[in-house]
Amino acid sequence: MLNTKSSTSANKGIGIWHLIAGIIMALLGVYVWLNPVVSLVALALYLGIGFIIVGAGYIAFSFSFQSGWYLLVGLLDIFVGIIFVSNLGVTAETLPIIFAVWCLAVGIIQLGNAWELRKIGLNWGWCATAGALGIVFAFLILAFPVLGALTITAIMGAYIVLYGLVEIGEYYFLRRVMAD
Repeated sequence: MLNTKSSTSANKGIGIWHLIAGIIMALLGVYVWLNPVVSLVALALYLGIGFIIVGAGYIAFSFSFQSGWYLLVGLLDIFVGIIFVSNLGVTAETLPIIFAVWCLAVGIIQLGNAWELRKIGLNWGWCATAGALGIVFAFLILAFPVLGALTITAIMGAYIVLYGLVEIGEYYFLRRVMAD
């Protein structure tokens, strides 16, 4: 995952991006929790914009790190964001399914990323845990879509906050590694 020969400025940039992405995603998750009655159309729009911004950042920094994992997450985030923004009416009806597929894909990518971190001797447990939880959230959403928007927004909010907290944790971890 990480090219350990990357320049210091690239390392600082990806570190900062983890912090920014983490804050954006954590705030989106809290927003979802605090506004469960918001229409799914508005939720799709806000999430779509957030996913596009975060995805663009991952793509930009994937080139600095020569990381296929970051590129894949960035492309996936932008793809989901575009689906959310461009099909608001349809998205409102299928938001739980689209989000579950995203959680499943990101969870699998995070497990792959954890494997790469493990191979190069870095702390990988947090990434594997987040990946496994993403997969669990995906199956919970797919198993109980009838429970309605409130349940979906609670699960979505929980996973988005978790995603944001992992990103913030990565920022502090990378910062510590770069200081050594």
